[in-house]
Amino acid sequence: MNEHRYCVIMAGGVGSRFWPYSRARKPKQFLDILGTGRSLLQMTYDRFRKLCPEENILIVTNKEYTDLVKEQLPGILPDQVLSEPFRKNTAPCIAYASEKIRSVDPEGVMVVAPSDHYIQDEEKFLEVIEEGFSFVERHEALLTIGIEPTRPETGYGYIQIKKDTRQDTKNDLYKVKTFTEKPNRELAQVFLESGDFYWNAGIFLWSVKSILAAFEKYMPDIYHIFAEGRGIYHTEKEEAFIYKAYSNCTEISIDYAIMEKAENVYVICADFGWSDLGTWNSLYEHSELDDHGNMVTGDPVFLYEVKGSIIHTDEGKLLVAYGLEDYIVVQSGEITLICPKKEEQRIKQFVKEIQIKTGDKYI
Repeated sequence: MNEHRYCVIMAGGVGSRFWPYSRARKPKQFLDILGTGRSLLQMTYDRFRKLCPEENILIVTNKEYTDLVKEQLPGILPDQVLSEPFRKNTAPCIAYASEKIRSVDPEGVMVVAPSDHYIQDEEKFLEVIEEGFSFVERHEALLTIGIEPTRPETGYGYIQIKKDTRQDTKNDLYKVKTFTEKPNRELAQVFLESGDFYWNAGIFLWSVKSILAAFEKYMPDIYHIFAEGRGIYHTEKEEAFIYKAYSNCTEISIDYAIMEKAENVYVICADFGWSDLGTWNSLYEHSELDDHGNMVTGDPVFLYEVKGSIIHTDEGKLLVAYGLEDYIVVQSGEITLICPKKEEQRIKQFVKEIQIKTGDKYI
């Protein structure tokens, strides 16, 4: 196994769209949301340990989840868990991880991935990441993963390819023409029909040298903040330094900070049964359904004339539902949520309003 290959798993989100099952104290990446016996974080870790040495896997998470990470990944060393004192989106955490890797291996290459995605065809996924590693080892490139769209999805970002730039690779790999944030349905339909656009999976590969050069050119403030820590990483002074660094950092995504600005951006196009599992409906699409099209988790549950619905209850809590169609019903802890599936985007707003009126008790 190539000792210069690293994986950075981002595991600091709060998963508010899966509320109330996903709560601030234990968000969705730490839950067995697919019913496999492993949390999403554990499944992601299991996947990447097949591609790089286990000691080269770093988990970036919010400081409040550090103990959860260590609990769920008991073999991981403390120095492999990068604790963020504040949530500042993905660019600062990637700069932090890149500098940490550079401090021990300037020749390192890395894959950066969220901790809470669904991958159906793992064999194909591993093949794509392996080819991505090979490409960024040979080219000064910033590589992202594009998923072949199957519908005019408005909840994902899109990547447009330059069709005349296909590289000599097994999988389709092109230079990127444009990035587009979540479009409206009409535009998403145009993207789908054009054949030039792919869903942005939020998975990236690059060499440490390439990404740090991009930070220096396009986000010099973030670059210099973390470069000042050279000589401090992997020492007892790191925690205090990172607190100061994050206090001074811009909150910005890697897409806005780097990917939409850089010229050496490529995309490897693939289809391995991917979902970001961002919503209850996305989970529904990848779950086993009963004879009436219901996704049911928990026991005991009694359903009468219920169709096309998402039903979840904690084990040991009785849930009875009658006459529902296309609803989300979630009973978790002291909270019950009832919402039409088509209105699930409102859940995030519900959470905000509840927090304003009741504080963090139910969040």
